[in-house]
Amino acid sequence: MRRVVPALIVAVICALAPVPASAAAARVTAEFAQESVWSTGYGGRITLTNTGDAESTGWVVEFDLPPGTSVTNSWSSVLIRDGQRHRFANAAHNGRIPPGGAVGFGFTASGGGLPAGCVVDGVPCRGPARDTTPPTAPTEPRVTGVTAGSVSLSWRAAADDTGVVDYQVLSGAEVVTTTASTSATATGLLPGTAHAFTVRARDAAGNTSAPSPVVTATTAPAASTVDVATAAQLRAALAAAVPGVTIRLAPGVYRGSFTATSPGTAAAPITLTGPADAVLVNDGPSGSGPACPVPTAGWDPGYGLWLYGAPHWNLVGFTVRESKKGIVVDDSRHTVIDRVRVHHVDEEAVHFRRSSSDGVLRGSTISHTGLVQPGYGEGVYLGSAHSNWDCHGNTGGADRSDRVLVLGNHIGPHVTAEPIDVKEGTAGGVVRGNTFDGTGISGQNSADSWIDVKGSGYLVEDNTGSFTAPGTFANGYETHNPVTTPAFPNGCGNTWRGNRSDLGGVGAYAIRITSTSKCAGLPNVVHASNTVTRAVTGLTNIPVAP
Repeated sequence: MRRVVPALIVAVICALAPVPASAAAARVTAEFAQESVWSTGYGGRITLTNTGDAESTGWVVEFDLPPGTSVTNSWSSVLIRDGQRHRFANAAHNGRIPPGGAVGFGFTASGGGLPAGCVVDGVPCRGPARDTTPPTAPTEPRVTGVTAGSVSLSWRAAADDTGVVDYQVLSGAEVVTTTASTSATATGLLPGTAHAFTVRARDAAGNTSAPSPVVTATTAPAASTVDVATAAQLRAALAAAVPGVTIRLAPGVYRGSFTATSPGTAAAPITLTGPADAVLVNDGPSGSGPACPVPTAGWDPGYGLWLYGAPHWNLVGFTVRESKKGIVVDDSRHTVIDRVRVHHVDEEAVHFRRSSSDGVLRGSTISHTGLVQPGYGEGVYLGSAHSNWDCHGNTGGADRSDRVLVLGNHIGPHVTAEPIDVKEGTAGGVVRGNTFDGTGISGQNSADSWIDVKGSGYLVEDNTGSFTAPGTFANGYETHNPVTTPAFPNGCGNTWRGNRSDLGGVGAYAIRITSTSKCAGLPNVVHASNTVTRAVTGLTNIPVAP
């Protein structure tokens, strides 16, 4: 039988012995890379390329591992162990490599020992370098437009030896937007405030450039400012809000039901702002409401703040607590929630629902949710379960709360359900730069991870997660693939990059992908830049990408 070999600490190339120039022959090289490392092991991928002029008929790679280290899982290869000798051969589908063709396979190892005595069909292995050269910095950033809530920018392209993939626009250290072009718009900004931006480029290997020169701009002033200091004044201001107005909360506790139904515009959003000691509290629910939530006279659903049919709102700085739900955003696109605090609520803290697409939650703090219903105590809830689409499926029968950005928040401890629950039917969101404290996750209603991704096309990047007892914890990040009508590629096409996971010696995988067969045409991707410590099993259960 013939078999294949795992990776070393850096990439390696293995070549077959030369044959006379007069005879057609296969010449196979193998590039090995240690793609990820965690506290209990590592993972690797091997790419074999035929540079000869005849088809290969098979290949065999073998090496020794030191005592205490062994290969625990391999794919696209056949493995035989003889003590510490590990011998890999091609699988049935990838032994024949045509001239100029390539095949690949991968493995995970338990223990930190590295392979020794690596050979490919008896020929010693050797190795190349990986791309570590960052792009050049973008140049000549300039402001191309300003509104009360946004700044538009453009810049000259960066250069890279392998090609620039995208550009990140930063305000200070925070990435506010990402684009593949040389222009972008930072949205959700406060009126009449100064902002400083830089731009950096990123290549396919994940190398980022130095930042561009700083460019500054001041957003246009708001149309007007309304100062409020009582619950009655706040309700009146919400009812009378018009595009461009800023409602400014004085410090204090505002008790009651607070609902906004007036739309802002892209050029003139409506802003509700206040300091952290301006606190909204709803002692409800009370009265009788409809089967599906809609603002109704005489009925209080118990939400701390409810936007309904109110796009283009900015919610800034204040606190919501002691309510049934924290902030609920229904049918309200382009809602920006910035630096709010939501804690000690009966159920979820922040919910983007009824196709509330293109929203932003950033710089906010969420803790102590699910005080009455632990299984419904999500920190951030994106979309709705398929079972609730009869109420909230207002876009072709589905809740399309798409492209929501969750950036730089601190979620936990004592968030009793998932810190973020990404529901089926949603797509294209970004979860970046957040800190997840899993202490207190209840395990009720399948809540046992930091994020449950049932949507598609999400980027989960540069987050830091930890778990400490008490609580129930299975994996750091999970995917699931519920079937829906209408149908969507649920739980597929998501990407994890640069996340740091501490599983507390309890969680199995940092990133657990539930199904690969259901996502064959749109696979989930876990990059080698993710790291994990104190894992029961390892980084992930699927092959790791560069």
